[in-house]
Amino acid sequence: MIPPSLRTWFIIHFALDLLFAIPLFVAPRFVLELSGWSSVDPVAARLVAAALFGIGIQSFIGRNEGPEAFKAMLNLKVIWSASATLGIFISLLEGAPILAWLLLAIFLAFNLVWTYFAIALRGLVPKTKKKRGPGR
Repeated sequence: MIPPSLRTWFIIHFALDLLFAIPLFVAPRFVLELSGWSSVDPVAARLVAAALFGIGIQSFIGRNEGPEAFKAMLNLKVIWSASATLGIFISLLEGAPILAWLLLAIFLAFNLVWTYFAIALRGLVPKTKKKRGPGR
């Protein structure tokens, strides 16, 4: 029921999230200053890394689950990537480093992938019927 390509995207997402999360978690100042950020908040950077760990690792763990789990993860991924895309765009308007354009492109690309699959799978998960009370 779940397209193999979606399962593959979950694995790709896991790998990329960890690729970014590990150095950001271990050495946020070094990584971000190297990338052009002049002001670095290591707590905020590590919170971003933690979100990347959580979403990425759950992508790997849940890659073989059923439609309900995929629907829930896709909802999370659509919300996360859309809000990250908007936030990065606003930050670019405020003067974020040039590397933020790459981050914008990555989050936008993932948002398009997740949105496509979320729409495609919409009919895959049966809707639960609302229980009616007595006499209705």
